[in-house]
Amino acid sequence: MAEKPEEPVAGDAGSAEWWLSQARELVPTALQRAREARGFGGRWRVITSMVERLPACLSDLSSHPCFAKIALCREQLQSVCATLGEVIELAGRHGGAADDPPRVVGKLQMQSDLDSLSSKLELNLRDCKLLVKTGVLGEFTLLPATELGTPAEPDVRELLARLHIGRAEAKHRAVEGLLEAATADDKSVTAVLIRSNAAALIQLLSPAVPTLIREKTAAVICLLAESGSSGELLVSEGVIPPLIRMAESGGGGRVCREKAVISLQRLSASTAAARSIVGYGGAAPLMEICGTAGNSVSQVVAAAGALKNLSAVSELRHDLARGGLIGAMLDLLRRGTVPHAKEYAAECLQHLTAGNDALRRAVAAEGGVGCLLAFLDSPSPPEPAAVGALRNLVGLVPPGELISLALLPRLAHVLRVGSPAAQQAAAAALCEVSSSSPEMKRFAGEAGCISLLVPMLGSKTGEAREAAAQAMASLMAHLPNARGLKKDPRSVPSLVRLLDPAPPNTAAKHAVACLLALSSASKRSRKAMASHGAIGYLKRHSEMDVPGSKRLLHRLQRGKLPTLFRPHPPT
Repeated sequence: MAEKPEEPVAGDAGSAEWWLSQARELVPTALQRAREARGFGGRWRVITSMVERLPACLSDLSSHPCFAKIALCREQLQSVCATLGEVIELAGRHGGAADDPPRVVGKLQMQSDLDSLSSKLELNLRDCKLLVKTGVLGEFTLLPATELGTPAEPDVRELLARLHIGRAEAKHRAVEGLLEAATADDKSVTAVLIRSNAAALIQLLSPAVPTLIREKTAAVICLLAESGSSGELLVSEGVIPPLIRMAESGGGGRVCREKAVISLQRLSASTAAARSIVGYGGAAPLMEICGTAGNSVSQVVAAAGALKNLSAVSELRHDLARGGLIGAMLDLLRRGTVPHAKEYAAECLQHLTAGNDALRRAVAAEGGVGCLLAFLDSPSPPEPAAVGALRNLVGLVPPGELISLALLPRLAHVLRVGSPAAQQAAAAALCEVSSSSPEMKRFAGEAGCISLLVPMLGSKTGEAREAAAQAMASLMAHLPNARGLKKDPRSVPSLVRLLDPAPPNTAAKHAVACLLALSSASKRSRKAMASHGAIGYLKRHSEMDVPGSKRLLHRLQRGKLPTLFRPHPPT
């Protein structure tokens, strides 16, 4: 037979056991006074019924193994005692005792007092039930030392538990404590949230909650979202819809809105969260923030960053475009005053134009090429995303229009001063546009693009080397470009190095095409190729049937004697 838990005995004044004994002593008196009270019989019967339910709640609460050690239990008993004292006092004003005649109290005042008392009793019963039945106290069960996290965790567990119980002012104090804890060490809060019910925190984002509590809660959520370790948990507990409501115009104060938008930006980095944001209609308020004057810089940057993250999910792009994302991002590029937000807009357009002809046409139709080119004229270094978006769009624009838009001088500028990523994107765009017509090849050479591609042949990444070699090979079809390239003493050695098949080398076939064009233009170039070991490399490429390698090998070997003096590839 299972043993019943021992009843706590009265302890020191102020202890949980002492307050339990006080509450048990007050219950019979409160019941008697409530039953004897005159007037407002219906209200007093409700109060009596709730007082009758208190002993069972007190027994359940005191049976918890850590009852005596948990401050929440002691505070709950203090609240119960205070409420029972009010029952006795208010019943006395209604003649609830023979030696206590009824006092003259206004009817409306008494109704208000009785309703307030009922609310307090209901809150006491609800909080006791929450503490006992819903596992709020489960986190306070003593854990082995090996299972404890940081020393701050017990305090965080208590603060999270306090979110469930008490009135608004108590929850406000708990949220303030959580904000301090998350600011000092967000990992301690995250560790407890994983084992606890995070929904209690998220519920405080409701419009029914006082503004000050909502602001502090939004700040806690924002800190946790920024930490990167709580995102999945917050999303699974339903944080997205209330954050979207707060981000909407009029959905909360300035602080709430700003924290909500920053949280959405951080959370949207997850594909699952991005789907949820779009599914709940979160893209529209984010676009509205980007296009409305007067919003703070942090709001605009966070909103643009969130939209950039949403557009990175390919399955969401059509829905976003139908919702007006293309126009919103182009407007941000044209009229925006926040550089970082404009960079996000360029990334968003790059995502939208990647691999989807319909979206490419939509962006081009709304003037995307001209808008992106104007963005490249800004004083800041060229953005790789803007150049990448241009590369996706130039194939849809007639060559004459690209020339009138001064595309090639802009690409030359990027090749000259851009970051390695921007230079790679510019080389890819140059290859795309130069393939469209001989006229574009001529204009590219006149813009000085060829000499700017040569240093890229020695880039650290294979992708950059390939982009440069491919663009150069496309430009070699215009003979004056080949003549210009042979004048650069760096060109032949750089191209021959790209023939080395030892590392994974996708640029070799383009290097062969460039060297083939140079071999037609100059005998001196052919000698330079041979002296740098091109023949040995070309023999290997000929065996692999790399286009043009056999023809180039034949040119370099023509007239040479097969002696030991012929260059061999390095070992």
